[in-house]
Amino acid sequence: MSITRPAGFRASGVVAGLKSTGARDLALVVNDGPLTNAAAVFTSNRAKANPVLWSEQVIRDGSVAAVILNSGGANCFTGSFGFQTTHATAEAVAEGLSVSAGDVLVCSTGLIGVGDQVFRDAILDHVPASVSALSADGGAAAALAIMTTDSHPKEAVAESAAGWSIGGMAKGAGMLAPGLATMLVVITTDADLPPEVLDRTLRAATRVTFDRVDSDGCMSTNDTVALLASGASGVVADEAEFAEALTDLCADLCLQLQGDAEGASHDIAIEVVNAASEDEAVVVGRAVSRSNLLKAAIFGNDPNWGRVLAAIGTTDAAFDPYAIDVSMNGVMVCRSGEPGEDRTLVDLTPRATTILIDLKAGDAAATILTNDLTHDYVHENSAYAS
Repeated sequence: MSITRPAGFRASGVVAGLKSTGARDLALVVNDGPLTNAAAVFTSNRAKANPVLWSEQVIRDGSVAAVILNSGGANCFTGSFGFQTTHATAEAVAEGLSVSAGDVLVCSTGLIGVGDQVFRDAILDHVPASVSALSADGGAAAALAIMTTDSHPKEAVAESAAGWSIGGMAKGAGMLAPGLATMLVVITTDADLPPEVLDRTLRAATRVTFDRVDSDGCMSTNDTVALLASGASGVVADEAEFAEALTDLCADLCLQLQGDAEGASHDIAIEVVNAASEDEAVVVGRAVSRSNLLKAAIFGNDPNWGRVLAAIGTTDAAFDPYAIDVSMNGVMVCRSGEPGEDRTLVDLTPRATTILIDLKAGDAAATILTNDLTHDYVHENSAYAS
């Protein structure tokens, strides 16, 4: 019940028939107030799905009464029909809840190019069921309903001694290479906070969490992270305390996303230290995370540190290539741009893998989370649409 742990929220997850498996595929999260303050961030992909285009307009006034999410179809590249479907979905939710359609966020996830009349009818015909199924215990059902290739739901809760709480759910197992957000995430809180504080803290949290999960280098067209505040606790949260708790909750969800990445056998944390700036640390970490050669080597338990150096060299970050240190799982395999300790000392059999890169160019640092490249990943994505 993570997203319904904070007071003032109900949720549901029902079967609309969008998935061939017959699993839950339509989720609804409702903020019963007394406040309906909200913030959201979206994919920076220029090819944005229709629900993102709609939701970007909804969030402008900082008020959201409900979020409806479907899996089993992305409603992206579906033309005007797809946008009309999004609008009609918001209207149906609004009618069922007696709220304004302009206060309903719409999220979709699944195969791009899916958005025909069958898709529309399946959603609209089952919005009433999602409204009827709303419950203060419905968080778990909602988390199940937003899954696509996920093997399990992702949920997290944070509690404050001050009397407020935060709950979150996420979905994502592929196309994990975001800008501002990653896949679909709904976060709720019963803290009393205005929209501008929600926006500020959400952006700060996503910058160092969701924006640094780069599992497969493929950015989704539908990424959305929404934060809703009901104020039902009656407690005005301290902004700094709330920001810390929110960031920790987002980090928790990130690790769950990384751990469930499609076909992965290693969860890789690329730690870049002593960079000239934080942005440059991110650039270096992301370049390494997107090296298919390195990811394939890690899959084969091969500590091929040369591939790390080669990836770093593609960036414009400040560094001396012949001063860099690289360690893998605690073994410094490269020291000052030359061979370091015996690479056979590196144990890459554990799923958790750490690559530490010392640029010796400053005092900034950042960590990027990624995964290895496996046969299972290729197989799963070669048959995704079948």
